[in-house]
Amino acid sequence: MGYLEIPIAALAAFLLGFAWYTVLFGKIWQAETGITDEEAQKNLALTHGLAFVMMCVIAFGINFIVNLHEPEEQTFVHGAFHGWLSAMIYALPIMAINYLYQKKSLKLFIIDAGYAVAFFALMGGILGVLSLG
Repeated sequence: MGYLEIPIAALAAFLLGFAWYTVLFGKIWQAETGITDEEAQKNLALTHGLAFVMMCVIAFGINFIVNLHEPEEQTFVHGAFHGWLSAMIYALPIMAINYLYQKKSLKLFIIDAGYAVAFFALMGGILGVLSLG
């Protein structure tokens, strides 16, 4: 395992999140959460910093799975599959449980779960490619 593949994959997921929660679904997400523009800006550096650390933890886990395979199997598609599978097995069920108990909307779940699946798959794909180097 290299040293840079984890933060590179985390940065890709972070940038995807920026697009996901601003351009693509920002207004809908904000309406569903009830978070105001002012609340969204509070402690932004801390929020983004901790989110990036958590993304590195996720990338580390996905990278572990990707690296269980032979180097010739480590492709973007294969890595993305493992990222997608990890999201489906781990991220989505825990999100669903939390959203059910917190009585959050299905619309919000779809936005957040869609991001989780997309970012896990993107991370896995990047890690599959970078693991070769």
